[in-house]
Amino acid sequence: MASIAFFETKKWEEKHLKKSLRKHTLKFFEGPLDNENISEIKGFDIISVFIYSHVTKNALMKLPKLKMIATRSTGFDHIDIQECKKRQISICTVPSYGENTVAEHTFGLILSLSRNIHKSYIRTLKNDFSIEGLTGFDLKGKILGVVGGGNIGFHVARTARAFGMDVLVYDLHKNTFMEDVLDFKYVTFNELLKNSDIISLHVPHNKHTHHLIDKKNIAKMKEGAILINTSRGQIVDTDALLQALETKHLSGAGLDVIEGEESIKEEHELLHRSKNTQKLGDIITAHKIFDMDNVVFTPHNAFNSSEALMRILDTTSENIDNYFSKKPCNSVN
Repeated sequence: MASIAFFETKKWEEKHLKKSLRKHTLKFFEGPLDNENISEIKGFDIISVFIYSHVTKNALMKLPKLKMIATRSTGFDHIDIQECKKRQISICTVPSYGENTVAEHTFGLILSLSRNIHKSYIRTLKNDFSIEGLTGFDLKGKILGVVGGGNIGFHVARTARAFGMDVLVYDLHKNTFMEDVLDFKYVTFNELLKNSDIISLHVPHNKHTHHLIDKKNIAKMKEGAILINTSRGQIVDTDALLQALETKHLSGAGLDVIEGEESIKEEHELLHRSKNTQKLGDIITAHKIFDMDNVVFTPHNAFNSSEALMRILDTTSENIDNYFSKKPCNSVN
């Protein structure tokens, strides 16, 4: 029997987790792990977090008995991997809860931009039923560039082929079997940027992908291309994106994530702090982008379907059970 603390949880999740992990002592926090609530779990064996809980070296020092971190996400850039390795703390993720879920949301963003659905909706709210300026474009025959050929990227490619699109994929590791089955083509990163009408990002955030889409790489994109990001905000240099949209080099963007999104969610609080100018800069730039009518933004919601949320909880419970059964799975380290 172990003591497990869950962060960033809702009441319905508590009910489900209490049932699946009934043998253990569970404690739940609605907010992310922080300097205040960490004092309540000093002796706990396991913590389960989502993406807004930053498990830093400093946090780990305050959890001397911690044996495992069960993150309820695919990415793990919010956890200090090296410090966990030093302390022999196991880290498990949920690698495959939302391939189709995120892919479907990706196409929701694409279709909003290609057919001006967001603009149409706003007009009808104002009792304006005119269609002038709402002419869209067909996806059939267009080229979709998928950056990141993992599970989500493959689902996006499959969906794109159903729309009659041609698909280019860039990934460091090629899966020629999937290339044949889904009928896409692997290309270099520069080829993808140069030839794609729509570019969709599906890579994790790390030191290699930070600002992967910067001013230099945006300049390589087709004039009038559209950028879609449902992965991590830090992959795109927001200032460079804003400039490309303002100069019409890019014709639109569909964003489920954006740099500094945590700051934006805590905007009211941050506006009363004068020290963190970088976070305030993120807010100002982001709001300029939000105000553009060729940008569709959703608040990190691509993963948020009822089926995906249930898969996250079930896989997290399995990860914890397997840890105690000495059969770890979905382990990062």
